[in-house]
Amino acid sequence: MKFYNSVGPNPRVVRMFMAEKGISIPSEDVNLMKGDNRREPYLQKNSIGQMPALELDSGHCVTEITAICEYLEDTNPNPPLIGDNAEKKAETRKWTRRIDLNICEPMAAGFRYSQGLPLFKDRIPTIPEAADGLKRVAQHYLKWLDGEMAGKEFVCGKRFTLADVMLFCFLDFGATVGQPLNPEFKNIAAWFGRVKERPSTKA
Repeated sequence: MKFYNSVGPNPRVVRMFMAEKGISIPSEDVNLMKGDNRREPYLQKNSIGQMPALELDSGHCVTEITAICEYLEDTNPNPPLIGDNAEKKAETRKWTRRIDLNICEPMAAGFRYSQGLPLFKDRIPTIPEAADGLKRVAQHYLKWLDGEMAGKEFVCGKRFTLADVMLFCFLDFGATVGQPLNPEFKNIAAWFGRVKERPSTKA
């Protein structure tokens, strides 16, 4: 088994997820800055050229961070970071989907279309005129999430889950690319401080 790693929030989600579970998998760094993820031999592992990928002993590659984490949860169920019953799994998947679709995706695209444009403009379709709007979308849903986080220790209440891992990695990334967390979002800020203390954030 091999984990294809790179810079960026997506591989970090998987690294943090593995660290929380105490999983150690041999890794190979792919130079995203040089565009090695858009060339052979990596394209044989993931034809869309996105990072990261998990190559299984069978030779099959699992791609997309949620799918990779689901696979790792199924093969290493303890501690559960998605859930140990159907109800908990559904709750985690709901929040992970909401965070990914409404916060992480527009935040990342907003970066690629603005500060990251020199790096990405010749690699993927880019829409520079959409950057500011996408960043506003992320902030809109962060404001909504801040209200939802009132009285909660973690996104799914007392359970630390994949939803927390994903949100943390992307908010930490946003702070480095001109999309810092609004200090008015006090519930998320307090949550971020709690999560930042976990050793897995160093993975």
